[in-house]
Amino acid sequence: MAIEQRLRELDARHRDLDLIIENEAKRPSADLTRLSAMKRQKLKIKEEIEDIRQRLSHHH
Repeated sequence: MAIEQRLRELDARHRDLDLIIENEAKRPSADLTRLSAMKRQKLKIKEEIEDIRQRLSHHH
């Protein structure tokens, strides 16, 4: 099903962003603007994941 594939892709992107954010935050001269943008992107992905999971749970 396409929606389940989308969920897997979003989960992977969320994990990847988590690692990138973690590594960026450890740098001595971390780019705070970039960090903030990535955190916002990660939050949007998380919200989309939760929305999809909620829709899936209502369909089953």
